[in-house]
Formats: sequence, C-alpha cells, structure tokens
Amino acid sequence: MRFHTANRRFNRVLARLLLVVVSTSVIVWFLPHNESQRFRYDIGKPWMYGSFIAKFDFPIYKTDEAIREEQDSLMRTFQPYYRYDSRVEQRQLQLLQESLRSDDHEVPRDLVPVIVNRLHRLYMAGIMNTAQYRDFARDSTSTIRIVNGKEAQSLPVNLVYSTMSAYEQLFMDDHLAAQRSVLQKCNLNEFIEPNLIYDKDRSQTELNDLLSGISPASGMVLAGQKIIDRGEIINDYDYRVLSSLEREMQRRSSTPSEITSTIVGQILFVTILIGLFTMYLALFRKDYFAKPRNILMLYVMVTLFPVLVSLQVSHNLFSVYILPLVMVPIFVRVFLDSRTAFATHVVMVIICAAAVKYQYEFIIVQIVGGMVAIYSLRELARRAQVFKTAILVTVSSCAIYLALQLMQDNDITKLDASMYYYFVVNGVFLLLAYPLMYLIEKTFGFISDVTLIELSDTNKGLLRRLSEVAPGTFQHSITVANLAAEIANKIGANSLLVRTGALYHDIGKMADPVFFTENQAGVNPHNEISCKESARIIISHVAMGVKEAEKADLPVFIKNFILTHHGLGIAKYFYIKYKNEHPDEAVDIADFMYPGPNPFTREQAILMMADTVEAASRSLTEYTEESIISLVNKLIDQQVADGFFKECPITFRDIAQAKLVLIERLKAIYHTRIQYPELKK
Repeated sequence: MRFHTANRRFNRVLARLLLVVVSTSVIVWFLPHNESQRFRYDIGKPWMYGSFIAKFDFPIYKTDEAIREEQDSLMRTFQPYYRYDSRVEQRQLQLLQESLRSDDHEVPRDLVPVIVNRLHRLYMAGIMNTAQYRDFARDSTSTIRIVNGKEAQSLPVNLVYSTMSAYEQLFMDDHLAAQRSVLQKCNLNEFIEPNLIYDKDRSQTELNDLLSGISPASGMVLAGQKIIDRGEIINDYDYRVLSSLEREMQRRSSTPSEITSTIVGQILFVTILIGLFTMYLALFRKDYFAKPRNILMLYVMVTLFPVLVSLQVSHNLFSVYILPLVMVPIFVRVFLDSRTAFATHVVMVIICAAAVKYQYEFIIVQIVGGMVAIYSLRELARRAQVFKTAILVTVSSCAIYLALQLMQDNDITKLDASMYYYFVVNGVFLLLAYPLMYLIEKTFGFISDVTLIELSDTNKGLLRRLSEVAPGTFQHSITVANLAAEIANKIGANSLLVRTGALYHDIGKMADPVFFTENQAGVNPHNEISCKESARIIISHVAMGVKEAEKADLPVFIKNFILTHHGLGIAKYFYIKYKNEHPDEAVDIADFMYPGPNPFTREQAILMMADTVEAASRSLTEYTEESIISLVNKLIDQQVADGFFKECPITFRDIAQAKLVLIERLKAIYHTRIQYPELKK
C-alpha cells in the first residue's frame, strides 16, 4: 500500500514537471530570437535612458522616405530600351499596297505612292504602343533609348508616334487630307502597327544597375562616440542614428552565437517565471495543484497568450494591445479565485513582455487592466457583468496610458491618439469572454455561475418534470436547496453550487414516486411488499438519478451530489423493521446500504446534513424549539460518528455553524401561528 502511494505521488510530481517543461519549451520556441536591444524613443520626446555611447562602428541609414525620393529622382532620368523592328514596316507596307491596288477601293492610283511614302516616314520616325506612349507623354522631358542593330540612340518621346497619333499624322499631308472621306473607308489604321518594341530584359537590367548605385547610408558613427545623453530631446537626426543602431544590432544578433545566447537567456527567463508560478500553486494552492484539470487550465493560459503575442510581434500584425490578455484573470477568477487570477496574470504579462518593444509601458497597462477585471468581476452571473468589465478595463487602460504619456511629455497636443483605438478594440474583443466561458467549461470540466443559474431554472428540463411527476419530492428539494445554500453562505462554501446540486439530488424518485412518503396521498405501497424489496426501491433512486442525469447530459458535479447525498448510509427504517421481524436471522446489511461514496467536498457534506434533517423534521409530532434542537443535534452527530465526513474538508466549526442554521431555519419554517378568535353572535 505504501509503495503504491509513493508511486502515485512520484507520477503526479513527474506529470507536473513535464507540464512545466512543455510550457517553457513552447513559449521559448515562439519568442523572437533575433531581436536587438529595444529602446523607446520618439521624435520630440526626451531620451529616458542614460548616456548612450556607441560600442562599435555603424552606418547611419537613410530613412525609407529619403531612399524613395532618390529612387524617384533616378527614375525620372531613366531611359527605357525599345528595339526597332524593321520587319513590321515591310510587312505592313506590302499589305497596304496589295489592298490599295485591288478593285474594291476607290482610291486614285496616283495617291497610292503618296500614302505608302507617308506611312514609310512614320515608321522611320518610330511608332509605339498607344498605352505606353501615354505613360511617357505625361512628362514632356521623357526620353527613350532606341536600339537599332548594334547602335542605341536616345530620342525624346515626343519625336516618335503612337499608333493613334500616327494615324492622325497621315492626314496632315495636303494631298491625303483632300481625300480623307475616301481614305477612311480603306481602314488605314489596320496597317499601322508598333515597330518600337519594349525590351523588358535590357530595361530592367539597366534600372537595377541604376538603383543599386543608391547608398543606403549617409554617414558613420564611430565606436566610442556619444550618441545621446539623458534628457536630451530627440530630433530627426538622433532618431535616424538610434534607428540605425537598432537595425545594426538586429543584424549582428542574427549570428548563430548571438541567437544561441538569446535562446539560453529566454529559457532561463521563462523557466524562472514558470517555476515561481508552480511554487505558488504548490505552496498556497495545494488543492488546485492536486487536480489535473485546474493546473492544466492554468498552464494553458500562461502559455497561449505569450505565443499569440510572439506571433503578432514576429509578423508585425497590428498592435499587441489589441489582444485581450485580461481574459486570463477573468477566467481564472470565475473558475478558481482572485489571488490565483492575479498571480497567473502577472506571470503571463511578464513573459509576454519579453516579446514586445516597450516592456515598461506594456506591463503597467496590462497589470492595471487585469486588476480592474478581477475587482469588477467577482461573480459572473449575468451577461451585463462582462460588458461592464470590458468598459472598465478599456477606461482604466486609456487612463493609465494617458498618465504615462503625461509623465513623459507635458504637451498634451502631441499625445499619440492611435493607442486609444487599440484599447477600444481590445475591449470589444474582451466581450468574447462570455461565449469562450462555455468552451473552457467543456474542455477542462469547470462549472461557471452562469451554468449553475441556468441549471437551477425550475421551469424547464428535469426540474420541471420533477415538479409534475413527483411534486412532493420537488418541494422537498427546494426546501433542502434553500437550507443548504444558507449553510454554505454561513461557512463560506459555494452556495450556488450546493443549491443547484440540491435541486437535482432526488430526481431518481421520478421512476417510482409513490414509494416515497412526500408523494403519498394516504396509500402506502410498502405495506404490500417485503422490507428488502422496499429498501431496494428506496435505495435505487440514487442509481436512477444518475441515469437521468446522464440521459440529460448534466455535469459531473450533479451526479456526484446524487451519489453522495446518502453516502454509505443505510435505509434504517426498513433495516430495523426487518431485524425486528426476523430476530433470529443474520441480516446482511449490504441489502440495506446505499452505494455511496461518502461526501468528498464541503458542499456535498452540507447537502447530506440538510437533506437528512429536512426529511426527518417531517416526522416530528410537535414542533418546539427543544424538539428541533434535539433532532438536528442527534442526526448530525450520528453522521459524524458514522464517519460520513472523514473524506471531505469540513471542520467541526463548519458543522456547528450548520447546526445553528438548520435549527433557526426549521424554527422559522415550523413556527406556530396564533389561533384567530371567532366572532360571537
């Protein structure tokens, strides 16, 4: 037995250790590994760090705008290449002569040489594609380079023609203009084809050579040179130098040795934080640490959001402030507790900060948002609470970011307004916490207050059928639920949970409702059967209740309340009656025992006490304070003596408080009324 206990403990520790290793590995895998040292700097704002000295030589890179201006300037001087194709003229002139000499045309014979000569001169000047010509014609200084054989000649674009302008130029001749109406019937535009063909390969090669001559830098910073001092206002030149330094550091950090050093540092960083989080759970939340579903949800939360932040930073997707990181403390607060929610949020935010640029600002904004979410969402019972939390988190994030900006820049007109849009989008995404709650419940087996409230609705489902089939049992369940919830509030247990469990604890009685006293109307069917058969029917309501719960797909905690509300107790009435009727027979107590198990949570123990006392109170002959006190003490003390509460974390103080609540509630339920006098005639 001791060996098996030690083996289970070792397996549990090994599983927790494996979870830590997997979480650390996944986070480090997605963290950016080749990022340089990050500083926060903006034009017009003071340098917040110490005096900064260059540790190595590096070039001062030009801005993207400056490089684009140089490229645009060179593009204006660039001459694209066009290849002169003489075969086009030969082919088109031959087709034109054949067409004009045919009998179908009314063109005078003496005009044919004029048309051919005029078209020849146009082809000699050069004809371009109309669309390309229009692109060049926008700038009257545009020049192209025409390649004819082995020679290349630069020529202003206004000295060549497009297919359209060449057609119009035909009729500039006086002889042809007089015959315009006749020539238009000849479709002369069909014989005008571009003979200047764009040489894409040669033009692209020339353009690349031209652009490659642009230097990306415009100066150097030497090692040992002071770049900027604390408090100095950053101007355009300082910004360009700092950006160049960061770019150079990023380039240098991409070497294998630098990347290895970065990864080692990240592994150490994440391991320390995950280790501290694990120690917190092991030392202060042992109940969570012992349950696989609790610790699995916590580590998934701590791992998932750093991965999302790393992906967003690596791919430069929008801003990290759009991600609703505050969902983590909301989920942990709803399903576990506020202190664990805060610890989880802090660890997750600090890990995320390893991937972002402005760590100080990021950590402050996210921690403030998480604290507001924890304080504003003590219990999630209505949709409006999520909406209220989203608004409060958005407002608090904007306020703390405004405070940080005011501390860095006193000119309120220069404040960056774009961040506030990100905070608003973050608040909108935070509303997804409500539907995602259902996903977490199904994935990790948790139960939220929203689900408990939905299950407590007596107007639908099993509870409605219970009220119709077994009204006495339904009323008994409601009374027990109210008593149990009152006890839970008194001792600090989950009142909503125990109330929901109490409403369902006797649903198995719907199978044979008339065999239970609260549903009988003068006729007792137990009088017609044996004690063993009666005990079997009474005990079977536990198994039947579990079947009904499984058929309705109720959560596991409902089944546990059904199984434990009698524990391993016995049906005493029929057991004692059978022994009295068979004094000489050895009675097998297993025939009269409930299947169990005994309660293993405080809420289950509360339900057992409330159920037993409420049912027994109906058999009192008189309802006095002494009889109620005696009944409550007798029943609960007997449960303690029978060991029903050995496996649940309920204290003697809790049991004493439960007794007081039951006594006061029963006195209120069964109070005596004064008798109204009759009017004498």
